[in-house]
Amino acid sequence: MITALDHIAIAVPDLEGAIARFLEDFGLQHDGNEVVEAAQTTTAFFSVPATHIELVHPLDGAGPIATYLDKRGGGLHHLCFRTDDIDADVERLRAKGYQFTSDAPTPGAHGSRVIFIHPKSCDGVLIELSQPAEAHS
Repeated sequence: MITALDHIAIAVPDLEGAIARFLEDFGLQHDGNEVVEAAQTTTAFFSVPATHIELVHPLDGAGPIATYLDKRGGGLHHLCFRTDDIDADVERLRAKGYQFTSDAPTPGAHGSRVIFIHPKSCDGVLIELSQPAEAHS
């Protein structure tokens, strides 16, 4: 079951510049960076209780975020909903006709399991479902 809005992801062409903006200009707390090999990204996290802002940047200039930035430039990339049972939610949503960008959840940041719903299924918005590590340990 979906339990919360987990984060809002913003694709950024200049990670360090974007981190500085959120730190210095907006005064948010930088919770650190993480490389997510499966997504080919480096991510930077900022908490805004009770959600997060996630800046995503291509790892080594490759991957889906690099393609996104080449096509569209920086901007809102996706909304992420937290779930306590990603497998059940995927099964339930597939039965309703939702299309996903992969066949099964993959490793995400902070040890989570994630899957994306294709934008064609959600009025042009890319939606991520994320099950935290502690919910699937």
